[in-house]
Amino acid sequence: MAKYKTEQIRNVALLGHGGAGKTTLTEALLHRTGVINRMGRVEDGSTVSDWDAEEHRRGISINLSVIPIEFDNTKLNLIDTPGYQDFVGEVISGLYAAEAGLVVVDAVSGCQVGTELAYDRLRDLEKPRIVFVNRMDRENANFSNAVQSLRTTLNDEKIVPFQIPIGSADAFKGIVGLIEMKAYMGPEGKEAPIPDEFLAEAEAARVALIEAAAEADDELIMKYLDGEELTLDEVRHGLHVGVKNCAITPVYCGTATGGIGLDRLMQALRRYVPAPNERSVPASKNGAELQLSSEVDGPVAGAVFKTIIDRYVGRMSYVRMFSGKISKDMQITNARTGKSARLANLFTVRGKELQNLDELVAGDIGVITKMDDLQTGDTLCTADQILSVTPPHYPQPLYSVAVSPVTQADSSKMGPALASVTEEDPTLRYQNITATKQTVLQGMGETHVDVAVHRMSQKFGTNVETAPPKVPYQETITKSASAQYRHKKQSGGAGQFAEVHMRVEPLPGGGYEFASEVFGGAISSSFFPSIEKGIKAVMDNGVIAGYPVVDVKAIVYDGKEHPVDSKDIAFQTAGREVFKLAFKAANPVLLEPIYIVEVTVPDEYMGDVMSDFNTRRGRVLGMEQKNNRTVVRASVPLAEIMRYSTDLRSMTQGRGVYTIEFDHYEPVPSHVAAEVIAQHKEEASEE
Repeated sequence: MAKYKTEQIRNVALLGHGGAGKTTLTEALLHRTGVINRMGRVEDGSTVSDWDAEEHRRGISINLSVIPIEFDNTKLNLIDTPGYQDFVGEVISGLYAAEAGLVVVDAVSGCQVGTELAYDRLRDLEKPRIVFVNRMDRENANFSNAVQSLRTTLNDEKIVPFQIPIGSADAFKGIVGLIEMKAYMGPEGKEAPIPDEFLAEAEAARVALIEAAAEADDELIMKYLDGEELTLDEVRHGLHVGVKNCAITPVYCGTATGGIGLDRLMQALRRYVPAPNERSVPASKNGAELQLSSEVDGPVAGAVFKTIIDRYVGRMSYVRMFSGKISKDMQITNARTGKSARLANLFTVRGKELQNLDELVAGDIGVITKMDDLQTGDTLCTADQILSVTPPHYPQPLYSVAVSPVTQADSSKMGPALASVTEEDPTLRYQNITATKQTVLQGMGETHVDVAVHRMSQKFGTNVETAPPKVPYQETITKSASAQYRHKKQSGGAGQFAEVHMRVEPLPGGGYEFASEVFGGAISSSFFPSIEKGIKAVMDNGVIAGYPVVDVKAIVYDGKEHPVDSKDIAFQTAGREVFKLAFKAANPVLLEPIYIVEVTVPDEYMGDVMSDFNTRRGRVLGMEQKNNRTVVRASVPLAEIMRYSTDLRSMTQGRGVYTIEFDHYEPVPSHVAAEVIAQHKEEASEE
């Protein structure tokens, strides 16, 4: 591959609804530019960008894939991202490395759920976007309907066609370029005069395009309002400025499988996507905020935006250079750890293929292998200038399963396998929950977690069983109570004796305290650690339902000992049993975790979501409007939202998204607590 300067590079993330044809479009562009001599098919698992075994098994994109394409002295780094909402982490990583988004839309379906979510994300990040209406050769394809659905659903009047199609479905023959007012016919894109029947439509559409170009630049709008004709270069300049500033969203059309419109699309990406040095990214140096522009002569700053752990290649770190350049054998420093290492392996990547690279310049994307302390979000820099590029924000996981090893051999491998799959995907987490004695794997949805479990088996040879996770309840008391317990054991030889009188008191938010009010040596001070040890054994395993005890103060106020038979084990037992008795007398309650849930839905689903929260013991905290959607905030018990991602999807036809965040613990209603306690007793009796 030829060497390219920063200003010759364009980084574009392909976004959109699942099945809109992003991967097929990438494959068609590779074929069009001669990289491959035959187009692969998603269904066959033969495309360049879907290279993972799980992608072949499911027939959908799961990972982001970097596909560089050379066109007209420009390097287009296309980042193909999944359209399925469970894999939103890959979309976030892809957009982090890209200057703009190419939103692929189906010509029949128009604006779909995935289109909305992708567009909202681009809007939030203030990144330029271009729309490509794909599959114009499908039956019932309708370009103007697709454009109108985008404008209406996305509430954006600045969605402007830069082309119109010549025909549709079987009659789709080419496109009309509205800027230069020429027709481009067939897969070859041969220039031709505009057919007479499309001339009036093209002229009307061009007026809207010229107005959009003029409005983007102060000088051009003055010239336009004075009635002067804008030149072709002025129109292109105005459109470039408008796209860069997110004031214009160009719409192109074509068909990936039929090859029509591809050259014009690549030309558009070259012209209207900002070069890396036209935008800056936030970074920090010694705690001070600064902006980095992709200048080759600037300080070295490359950010890792994806990690793959391969059993043959080892750790592969995808790096986007935001400033400066790195080259083979140079010393680079990880800003997070402060450790320096020699850069032994540097590659350019296309799908799963790696090609050796001597240097990676600002604005470009490459892969570093076998640097074991690198993680997604880390910044590579030089030891004399420690810089950190602000990493992307990944959402909290929404869906959990408890995982357990299938065999004894899997038991030792489960921890490292979980660590590896969660390192590869920042939206996957795992944790050992002491309250429930379970290892829990958390992701964005059922499919996301299922893919991770399959990956543990295929890539890391670890088989696990999954089950619904338990809710991590806690136990506490609501009033003070006292109890006493005498432990006496005489069975020949040395006996055991201990008597402890204890009072327990609520300690809201205080965790746990142990105190003594014993005077006059009724119990020797050497036995108090033994009593506390007995208490802590109960606190870990609970009294009423097997969950940890919190927010309790235990006070020993009296007791007795025997000069011969009193010993450590006797006071441990007495401490344990007296604590149980006092705890049961102190009106014990179960506490449950309460989460803040923020749901973003189109207005028409707001009523359904609100009434659904009521059935989940939720409390609505507030609502606000965001574009054409409503954001509902509510506090809901975790027990009621364990499978909320599936429920919300069916309730809103996939158009609702939500986030969750832990807020606090509060007492469980008595009827729910009774069920939890009964279930614990049943499980205990089975054991």
